[in-house]
Amino acid sequence: MIKICTEQIMPDAGHVVWQPNISVGYLDQYAEIEKNTKMQSFLKSAFSRLYQLEREMTMAYERAAMGDIDMEYLSLAAKHQEQLEIHDFYSIDTQIEQVAKGMGLSAIGLDRPIDKMSGGQRAKVILPKLLLEKPDVLLLDEPTNFLDKEHITWLSDYLSGLDNAFMVVSHDYAFLEKIANRICDIDNDNITKYYGTYSEFLRKKALLREDYVRQYSAQQKEIKKTEEFIRKNIAGRKSKMARGRRKQLERMEKMEALDQKEITPYFRFPEVSFTNTEHLLVKGLSVGYYYPVLSKVDFAIKGGQKVVITGFNGVGKSTLLKTLVGQIPSMQGHYKFSDQVTIGYFEQDLIWEDTARTPIQIVSDSYPDMVMKEVRKALALCGISSKHAMQPVGTLSGGDQAKVKRCLLTLKPCNFLILDEPTNHLDIQAKDALKTALVEFAGTILLVSHEEIFYREWADRVIDIEKQG
Repeated sequence: MIKICTEQIMPDAGHVVWQPNISVGYLDQYAEIEKNTKMQSFLKSAFSRLYQLEREMTMAYERAAMGDIDMEYLSLAAKHQEQLEIHDFYSIDTQIEQVAKGMGLSAIGLDRPIDKMSGGQRAKVILPKLLLEKPDVLLLDEPTNFLDKEHITWLSDYLSGLDNAFMVVSHDYAFLEKIANRICDIDNDNITKYYGTYSEFLRKKALLREDYVRQYSAQQKEIKKTEEFIRKNIAGRKSKMARGRRKQLERMEKMEALDQKEITPYFRFPEVSFTNTEHLLVKGLSVGYYYPVLSKVDFAIKGGQKVVITGFNGVGKSTLLKTLVGQIPSMQGHYKFSDQVTIGYFEQDLIWEDTARTPIQIVSDSYPDMVMKEVRKALALCGISSKHAMQPVGTLSGGDQAKVKRCLLTLKPCNFLILDEPTNHLDIQAKDALKTALVEFAGTILLVSHEEIFYREWADRVIDIEKQG
């Protein structure tokens, strides 16, 4: 829906019409940012139009001062001055400080170049810039994915007090409860709008569903009764009445049965044999891209242990995992996996080599020995419908794209799972299915997660990476 509203993809039918002169801001967590741009400069670019007005105002005053006073230049300068005051131009630094503090950017440092940040830090910079731009309409796709609890609280308070409109896609139901007064529910290929909070929506939807089921059941009984009457009397003395009933039945607006089947994901990670000796040793490890975002990291993991890494979003947890799986080189120190380790890696970034390929093609290309029936079954077990299995992966929701990545992981036997925020984009059912699979997995797990409720019942150990060095 967000992609249709932003014209990234075209709808199958109908069209989207924005009112003239409406500014729309879209949260693109993977937007390209010019190299060497410092965080403060990037945030200030949210006010580029106002800075341009200031330059034009200054030029108008300078031209008026060059000779005889030109009322045209003075009038233009006065108009620009008024616009700058209306849009709080002279409090830009204060606005940036407030948003940066609320989103945890002040702790990172506003003078830090964005291309030298971790993935989580970078994502946290894009949202504040969008908020500072104050568009007429905000379109936010899973805005809480890279945020800590206190920053989610700040964002929910900010949005709750915002006068402008916004549309949010989120699986964080506590967040939705705080910010939303209208819920658009997509169910059975239909969109229904409900007024009220998220909890009120759940109650109203349940009542409407119960009422619909009662009406549908009553209509089905009436149809069955009428069909039985027609069958018995169409050739007898009451044939005229039976033909009339048949016409009534043909004209009846029949209710459709509700699709009672919800696609419930089922994840299972095939295992490779192992012993409970040391599987991973990390010693004095420093990780980063241009300079360390994490330094002097030390820990060891034995075979079969389930270990969770925590720390505020942006501290470098994803960078650490990318280093351990060999995607980026370490900057200092060393790490070593046991020779018996076979890694299965899930990264949180929804990046594909070719977004035009379908999930079926992606799985088939990765596992060419699988027949089509096996490919479809594997995708279905991970919660991908037959319809979505044949769509370009780039058109799927974040949740479905994550399920495709998870499907690829379930097809690779391993004994050491390295998972980076695997619950992002997932609904409650998918999270529960993933939790069950990880509990049942006998191998080693190294998990990065910001959801304590997801791992606290089964994790053997939690490492707070902020205290590592």
